[in-house]
Amino acid sequence: MSDNEKFLRLTVELTVEVLDVDALQAAALAEIRHPDAELTDEERAEQAELVASDETGASALQWLIEPDHVLQLVEHIDEIEPREAVLGVEPSEGPSEDEDHEEHDHA
Repeated sequence: MSDNEKFLRLTVELTVEVLDVDALQAAALAEIRHPDAELTDEERAEQAELVASDETGASALQWLIEPDHVLQLVEHIDEIEPREAVLGVEPSEGPSEDEDHEEHDHA
């Protein structure tokens, strides 16, 4: 890294409530089975099993979020260049107490 390179790691935490895990899984399975999905038949079967067996819906949600969606958070800022995006989806106990008292609506 040269002296003038500066990197910032942006951390975003979002808790969502799964309203219909079956519908969420069905949507993810449709993505996995879509002809444009760049997967071998073996990978399709493996990913479909992973999504179908995950009762939390985390695997399904991860399939439905496009990396470009994450990058849209910063694409309008000309002074930076995105270098890496990592997305993880995992089960949660629900909103933290702080989140119960604050609502952030960005429509």
